[in-house]
Amino acid sequence: MAAAARPDFPSPTEEPAGLIDRLRRRLRAVEASTGLSGECAGATALGIPLIDGALGGGLVSGALHEIAAARETETAAASGFALALAVRINRSAPAARSVLWVAEDLSLAENGMPYGPGLDETGIAPERLITVAAARRRDVLWTMEEALRCRAVGVVIGELRAHGIDQVATRRLSLAAAAGNTLGLLLRTAPDDEPSAAATRWIIGAAPSSSERERWGVGPPRLVARLMRNRRGHLGAWIVEWNSVEQRFKLATHSEPVAGTAFDRPPRAAVA
Repeated sequence: MAAAARPDFPSPTEEPAGLIDRLRRRLRAVEASTGLSGECAGATALGIPLIDGALGGGLVSGALHEIAAARETETAAASGFALALAVRINRSAPAARSVLWVAEDLSLAENGMPYGPGLDETGIAPERLITVAAARRRDVLWTMEEALRCRAVGVVIGELRAHGIDQVATRRLSLAAAAGNTLGLLLRTAPDDEPSAAATRWIIGAAPSSSERERWGVGPPRLVARLMRNRRGHLGAWIVEWNSVEQRFKLATHSEPVAGTAFDRPPRAAVA
């Protein structure tokens, strides 16, 4: 009698898509045993079906996520994205909790502090935001870990300059986020390819405002959001626009006007 195939190996008749789904389920089971999957916290929909579908239903709240600026000059765009996620998670919680923002002293000197009127437009009351300045990188990580376990805090944002963070540190933060059912956002001023225990990794850049509103002045902020790592689903890239009235992002990838007919084409070709 032939020996049974090991469950980790594909059978000759198994389709590649079925194999990928089976291995993904097995990986989630292993992550659940370590407390890194975030399944206990559930997911919060961001309100954009394409992105929520890629995330497997939404953003896991009791987990660590990495958000990096495409380059240091676009740190403000990455910060705005992090605050928007914080608003979405806090609104879905049974009771409003504080948002804690901790950053290195040098990072605050280079990038500045969150601006009060800007927080109001984002949907975070300034009195709900706790800011902490830390002298060293290790102090930022320690503060994040302690705050993630605190039930009075709903979201913890840790801003770090462009330096590598070992996987042990991100694992500790992931475990703390799962234990406190708190959203942890590691905000970085530049992308990093180092291994990480984070549930997702985003790269955020600025995008031009809608051309339809140039005659009325500056339009709503737009961001290029690239999902580079995702434990629960697929990757992707989208252009999103911030709606300050509804205080949420909407998809803007296909909202640009269609290009007009080329002026140098013959009339018959232009009609065709």
